[in-house]
Amino acid sequence: MNSSLARVRRRAPFIVALSIFALGSVGAGHARNGNPPPSAGATVDEANPLVGTAPLDRQALIGNAPPPGEPLYSGMTSPGASLPQSATEAAPVNINADLSFATGVPVSYAYGRPAMIGFSGGGATYGARAAPMVMPVVGDWTVPPDYAQSYYDKASEKASPGYYAVDLDTFHTRVELTVTQWTSLMRFTFPASHRSNVVVNLRRPGGDVEVVGDRTIRGVDAGGRAEHYSDGPWFVAEFSRPFAGFGTFHANVNDKGEGLGNEDVEADRRTVSGSYAGAYATFDTQAGEQVLMRIAHGHSAEEAEQRLHAADGDFERVHARARAAWAQVFDRVDVTGGTPKQRALFYSTLYHSFASPRLIARKGEHYTGADGHVQIAGYDRYGPVPFWDTGRNQIALLMLLEPRVVQDIMRSELDMARERGYMNTSFHGDHAVFLYDGAWQRGIPFDYAAAYEYLRKNATDPKGPRGYLAEYMKNGWIADIVPPGNPSPPYAGGKAGVATTLEYAWDDHALADVARRLGKKDDAERFLRRAANYRNAFDPSVGFFRGRTEDGKWISPFDPGEPYYNFMMKEGSGWSTLWLVPHDVQGLMNLLGGRDAFNAKLDAFFSTPYQAKGICRDCTGLIGQYVQGNQPDQQAAYLYAWSGQPWKTQALTRRILAELYGSDATGYGYPGMDDQGSTSSWYVLSAMGFYPVDPASPDYVIGSPIFDRVRLRLGNGKVFEIVARNNSARNMYIQSATLNGKPWTKPWFSHADIANGATLVLTMGPEPNKTWGTDPHDVPLSMSADPRD
Repeated sequence: MNSSLARVRRRAPFIVALSIFALGSVGAGHARNGNPPPSAGATVDEANPLVGTAPLDRQALIGNAPPPGEPLYSGMTSPGASLPQSATEAAPVNINADLSFATGVPVSYAYGRPAMIGFSGGGATYGARAAPMVMPVVGDWTVPPDYAQSYYDKASEKASPGYYAVDLDTFHTRVELTVTQWTSLMRFTFPASHRSNVVVNLRRPGGDVEVVGDRTIRGVDAGGRAEHYSDGPWFVAEFSRPFAGFGTFHANVNDKGEGLGNEDVEADRRTVSGSYAGAYATFDTQAGEQVLMRIAHGHSAEEAEQRLHAADGDFERVHARARAAWAQVFDRVDVTGGTPKQRALFYSTLYHSFASPRLIARKGEHYTGADGHVQIAGYDRYGPVPFWDTGRNQIALLMLLEPRVVQDIMRSELDMARERGYMNTSFHGDHAVFLYDGAWQRGIPFDYAAAYEYLRKNATDPKGPRGYLAEYMKNGWIADIVPPGNPSPPYAGGKAGVATTLEYAWDDHALADVARRLGKKDDAERFLRRAANYRNAFDPSVGFFRGRTEDGKWISPFDPGEPYYNFMMKEGSGWSTLWLVPHDVQGLMNLLGGRDAFNAKLDAFFSTPYQAKGICRDCTGLIGQYVQGNQPDQQAAYLYAWSGQPWKTQALTRRILAELYGSDATGYGYPGMDDQGSTSSWYVLSAMGFYPVDPASPDYVIGSPIFDRVRLRLGNGKVFEIVARNNSARNMYIQSATLNGKPWTKPWFSHADIANGATLVLTMGPEPNKTWGTDPHDVPLSMSADPRD
């Protein structure tokens, strides 16, 4: 065992505690290079991008996942250097996704992996797709896919917004990463060696690579990854000093022969094509000598070079600017009180909340549209929003912090719709309408009539992106096909008929509101009727939403505790899918038998032991049947606001924040995939004390803030302040509240209540106040009216 690795394993909890919680710890990596650490106390210094890279480790919290031979799902976040919503990321890679990946998506990094295989400087959504791969290697190196790996010293690993650094123990080399909008900078501090190499390759799909002059490598990725790259398939990498030697190589991955000679490596050759095409540059270095590599991508070699040469070549200045860009984001949200761990988790999750959508072109820059045509951006152009994930919460967070950015995101989505013919969707929902309806209700100006044309087309054209839409419109629900043998747990295939029906009904409710606002009465009535389609999937005999076959019969057997990937449900069980009616919580309550029955069902949801036979890889972060690690039920803890027991929301949200984020030995654990900022945004919003159960509405349900004071600077410059008096881990329950000095009895507030600045004061205590927020007339709005009114 590597001695430093053994040392790190023995000291891991202590090292992690220092790296995540101590103020100014990020600056240690700079001080060792003679640079002053950042100013102490800045919020940007409390964020640690390593948060989210590890899984939870308590069996009670992770259920029966993972299957044998697979890793447990973490947040699958990257600790690499990036800018807010940047298209470019300089990131460490310790998972060889060229060969295989077992987590459903090709992520590049997992905290527990002990060996680094390289670093990427591209802009793929998930870094394991980024090309080229770059690896400093001292001495012998091997042609990929047999990457020359290095153990790395966990104690040396430092990550902060816009910066990443690590010591490669095997090669006695330090690697530091930072970024501009389009350029990644990699600084290698080598030992004394005549063979200090930097190996650059295009991964399995390969392409063309050329060595230009004595300090440049360029190439083009032939992998056909246009949907993964916003920054283009060409790259140019420029080094700060001339090569002492160079060569090119590729590997024939289709050659199944064994022995020597399968790789093509040639010194002094300047061009190469094929799988894993790449080049190596050799430097003769003294101990501590540094080599800087800058790399940029483009849709042509010329564009990549323009981007490269437009960027500053000074590592320290670039890092300082990246840090300043993040500081502007963090300075919009100031929290006081809470523990150091809570503050670190808060700003780390806020950091990850800006993972998407990715900026693909500033105003005036070139980009390739969804139709494949190169265009000049007339505004800041963003890539697609992952609506099934971040459309539920992160988009609402952006509306609070950056409404002007949201305008550009809406323009981007609308222009992509014009280029493709339909509005973007995500997964099996059609949730782009949440963005537009939610923004309109929050007062963000836009041409909503133009967007409605495509939102309506998505919802009415069976040839469009809504799967099984004709069936949905005809029957009011989507059936599933029972597989041969009717296994239980069932197979992973299917139409996710129940979940898709519920998601479409949610979409239709938001679309009805947009139609109403545009004066389209007939459309509004049509979509409002369809918004009640969720009822068609409810089986009152079992008290759950349940799949149906084409003839309308309920699918049997049915076990609400079994997780399904696509059969009836979507990455969830009958329990978790039961609460997927955010637009009509009152209507769901009516189906379940009223307030008391609804509360009893919610109580059972959070207390029934998870004893599924089938394995749901995404179903981690458990409290009873509740799954924090996946999206379908993440709003469930807030539903007590409708049923007269908001104190249970207060206790549950505190428990989720404490147990399901950072409660593992590393302090970096997430309950499941972050999905480009979704799971992170849940933490940010809930830690502040409120959550948008239905992001298409302007309403936020109040939870229990973990900080004594939160100052949220809204996009219009006004300040929304939340003050929690007598707040502590024990004093989690709201005793009383005021909004702008006036008594506030509702367990929710609307965007209009805070849009021009507001102060919400919550007086906290150790026992529930079972009278605050419980009046039936104070509940949040629902599509269905309370029958008692």
